Amino acid sequence: MGIRIGVIGAGAVGSTIAYVAMLRGIAHELVLVDALPHKAEAEARDLMHGSMFIPAVTVTSGTVEDCAGAAIVVITAGAKQKPGQSRLQLVETNVATFRNLIPRVLAAAPDAILLIVSNPVDVLTYVSLKLSGLPSSRVFGSGTVLDTSRFRFLLAQRLNVAAANVHAYIVGEHGDSEVPLWSSVHIAATALELFSSPSVPPLTESDREEIFRNVRDAAAQVIAAKGATNWAVGLAVERILEVILRDEQAILTVSSLLQDYHGISDVCVSVPSIVGRGGVRETLPLHISDDELELLRHSAGILRGIAGQLGF
Repeated sequence: MGIRIGVIGAGAVGSTIAYVAMLRGIAHELVLVDALPHKAEAEARDLMHGSMFIPAVTVTSGTVEDCAGAAIVVITAGAKQKPGQSRLQLVETNVATFRNLIPRVLAAAPDAILLIVSNPVDVLTYVSLKLSGLPSSRVFGSGTVLDTSRFRFLLAQRLNVAAANVHAYIVGEHGDSEVPLWSSVHIAATALELFSSPSVPPLTESDREEIFRNVRDAAAQVIAAKGATNWAVGLAVERILEVILRDEQAILTVSSLLQDYHGISDVCVSVPSIVGRGGVRETLPLHISDDELELLRHSAGILRGIAGQLGF
């Protein structure tokens, strides 16, 4: 039997993840599951109509139970925030969904890695971990992998270099309290504060503020213009899947359980972590400024507080 990936939630994000994974040929079978079965079936059929142009991948639709034997189950299901709805109300709605969903996923695919993409991703990752009882290495969220990509793109754009040569991270919550690690930004092998180019003016404090504001508010900006974010998050999640299935031991800012980490415990939050076939192998210690560390602790505290309000 080949590698099977389950994708629960066939909306804009879930179907885009399936599309990118199909193009990359990282699995033999993708199973799409949605609360609207006809939606999942239509997405699967639409994808398979292009099968002559891609590696040999089968995309099907079905129920959670059809994810049986999956190596990874990606969860994008959940309600979107409505106008006037508080963040806590949104969390409560999605936690209720996860209370029903996680046991069904485990019954179908007890050996799977659970990759949480639904928002608020950090809290739902923690909830999934507690509901599943699985080792923390096997339950983690997409976290700030996309935020980190946005950060590198905007820095690269401002400095007129390739994004691949920018080494920078966003840590903490995937949300308003996320933290840019300016103190550790490097352009190739050169620290940001030492980087210079005759054709590019030095980065100012105003530039830094604008770049981070556009990272933090990126999703809201895109949603306001087109209704949803899907392409970049699809690419980010596919990259995580690729790292797992190829056992790359790559460093990604996924959201996973922290214990005694720079004074942070019992909360899922994003920090640079080594990811491979078994999931999150370990989190890496940070060498950052005191101010950044305090902001990270504050971000983790917000998430710990929300989980506590939910009874976890």
